[in-house]
Amino acid sequence: VLEGLMDHLFGETEKKWSEDYFPFTTPSYELEIKYEGEWLEVLGCGVVHEEVLEMADRADRRGWAFGLGLERLAMILFEIPDIRLFWTDDDRFHSQFKEGQITKFKSYSKYPPVLKDIAFWIPEGFEENDFFELGRGIAGDLVERMELIDEFTNPKKGKTSKCYRITYRSMDRSLTNEEIDALQDELRERVLDLGVEVR
Repeated sequence: VLEGLMDHLFGETEKKWSEDYFPFTTPSYELEIKYEGEWLEVLGCGVVHEEVLEMADRADRRGWAFGLGLERLAMILFEIPDIRLFWTDDDRFHSQFKEGQITKFKSYSKYPPVLKDIAFWIPEGFEENDFFELGRGIAGDLVERMELIDEFTNPKKGKTSKCYRITYRSMDRSLTNEEIDALQDELRERVLDLGVEVR
């Protein structure tokens, strides 16, 4: 049903499910679709926690919950490139939209990005989304994008290496190399908790 909904909204496209965490469901899953060559998170879902049903006096029932990412849908509808724009106070963004009208977003000047790469050997069972969540947990809204730019497997060692490029950009100021280096150093330390070996 949910995949059919995505086909209806976006046209038939490649999809992938991954396990996730949501506080009121277990197990929980996230659905991503391939949209314009990139993976886009579109919804989360899962089986409603038994405790939630008990609190609602429905312990005899089982439930399934899902939620669409309305910002993601708006990004596609209005061709908005960066989800962080929804939280800006910049009138150059807000003034472009009127109730009842669908208009394509017109980009305005932004502050320059700072690009940083990180490469590591991955363990078996490595989950890319765990790495993305870690990066966003460290740098917050300064992370504009995290993308895999290289991957190879060493046949002698039988190990796989992945290299990610992180685009840092503020919506309201220029970033310095020094502050981003500090965030990147913290990421290099804390990514070890995922069982990787930084190169």
